[in-house]
Amino acid sequence: MPDQAPLTKIRSLVVRTFASPIELRTRRVLLRQWKDSDLDRWAAMNADTEVRKYFPKLLDRTEADDEANRIRGNIAQRGWGMWAIEIPGVHAFAGFVGLSLPAFEAPWMPAVEIGWRLSRDAWHKGYATEGAVAAMNFAFDELDLPEVVAMSVPTNTPSHQVMERLGMTHDPSANFDHPRVPADWPLKTHILHRISPATWKARRST
Repeated sequence: MPDQAPLTKIRSLVVRTFASPIELRTRRVLLRQWKDSDLDRWAAMNADTEVRKYFPKLLDRTEADDEANRIRGNIAQRGWGMWAIEIPGVHAFAGFVGLSLPAFEAPWMPAVEIGWRLSRDAWHKGYATEGAVAAMNFAFDELDLPEVVAMSVPTNTPSHQVMERLGMTHDPSANFDHPRVPADWPLKTHILHRISPATWKARRST
């Protein structure tokens, strides 16, 4: 790991930051900082109605670039975030998998979220789960977080399945109306999954 920078306090949640971007590698995937060469494929992903099925709208090129730049900036600032996922020898860029600090208020905040968004040609191959396992290990082993959460709309079965494979548990009491989506959007209500370090470490040891 690179040299660690001072701890940062985010809404009463202390998170560790690093002097340079962290990379995580597994047998098949690489989680890394974003590159300029990722942006064309990222824009195409976010213009795909299937990829954006559970979002209020598609993103145009400017919106896609703005989101990528925010994600990239967060990694540069903290050393970790929603890493670009690369499948060496298969996909130079397949989307993102990683961790983020939600930029909105919710009853379960403060918390660190785990999430993923992959291009359609990288679906159904286990890449999201494999990358998320690496991100979860980092969350508890390196960041020493008290909890990790994940959120999605109720109909997003593929994401729920990844959460369940990670050992996360749906907490019905934490369901919430997402403040960043339009009030009249039919999928405004989101459900929350969560996992503690003890549960993760017990699951990892089996």
